[in-house]
Amino acid sequence: MAVTLQQPTRARLVAPDGHEYGLPVVLRYSAEDPLAVQITFPSEASLDGMEVTWIFARQLLEDGLSAPAGGGDVRIWPCGWARTVLEFHSHQGMALVQFDRIALRRFLARSYSVVPDGEEEGGLDLDEGLSRLLGGVQGSGH
Repeated sequence: MAVTLQQPTRARLVAPDGHEYGLPVVLRYSAEDPLAVQITFPSEASLDGMEVTWIFARQLLEDGLSAPAGGGDVRIWPCGWARTVLEFHSHQGMALVQFDRIALRRFLARSYSVVPDGEEEGGLDLDEGLSRLLGGVQGSGH
């Protein structure tokens, strides 16, 4: 059975007018998907009133703690000495969210205790992944 970490924390959604709104969020990491991290935002943070989960590379989060990183849908950069900003882009718009850098570092440290840096590929079982993808379809062996 694969280990999944969940770390509740607080974030601050930065509105277009500059006001910040505190949000409870959940950081997740699963050994079943060792290259990715997840951040789940509550329904009150979305335009459609639905809970939102963003999934992106664990390495992107690591890189963004010390220097600007990312492009496309997710961008991360340090903001002062204590915060990290995550910028999310979707077809509905853009969201800017600030986190305490210590909470993100603690989460990453816990994720590396589950699957150490550089050992992510060892956690990927290609045969199992293909079997799930193909729904258990067996080849004929020809």
